[in-house]
Amino acid sequence: MIRDIFSAAFVLSGSLLALTAAIGIVRFPDTLSRMHAATKPQTFGMTLVLIGTLIQIAGHPDGGMLVLTALFMLITAPVIAQRVGRLVYRESPGSGGRLMDESQLRVQRRDTPED
Repeated sequence: MIRDIFSAAFVLSGSLLALTAAIGIVRFPDTLSRMHAATKPQTFGMTLVLIGTLIQIAGHPDGGMLVLTALFMLITAPVIAQRVGRLVYRESPGSGGRLMDESQLRVQRRDTPED
């Protein structure tokens, strides 16, 4: 019974995070903020759902597949979001409301003798 309560709590909280991610995707105005809503709460919500499912099927051989699914999602979601964000940033017309284009800054090295 305790296992069922923990499992339900994880699945419910993960589902609520996924719901907030879906609402954020619909409500946010631009692609960069939508991308944030699509990756962070969605990834954490899916991880919570997988943990709740793993608690429920403890000892079953499919538990390893749930762990692999969570790891694959945690590895790929940030990479995809970074690539999409970079593409949108590069393809956006003008500065997009930004005061300074930080991707074009160069680090200047000073060749000074050390004391």
